[in-house]
Amino acid sequence: MKEMRKHFALCLDNTDYEVSIIPGKVYRVIPDRKAEEDDFIRILDESGEDYLYHNSHFAFVDFPKSVEKKLIALETSVYQEHRMHA
Repeated sequence: MKEMRKHFALCLDNTDYEVSIIPGKVYRVIPDRKAEEDDFIRILDESGEDYLYHNSHFAFVDFPKSVEKKLIALETSVYQEHRMHA
């Protein structure tokens, strides 16, 4: 049976990470099996880099495929814009 992947996480708490993650913002989860084993997730945070955060800071959310595609497209355009100004 194929394992269900968590694709998106909603930040609920940014204690100790006030600059890195924003409560209420949805982040795309980057697959990382090792991190998942230790109750962490890898996301592309506000620095534009991918980092590990404990699951307790997030709630996992599901979206219809059409919404997922739009979120990924938005993330890609924001990331590219960030790289151009870095």
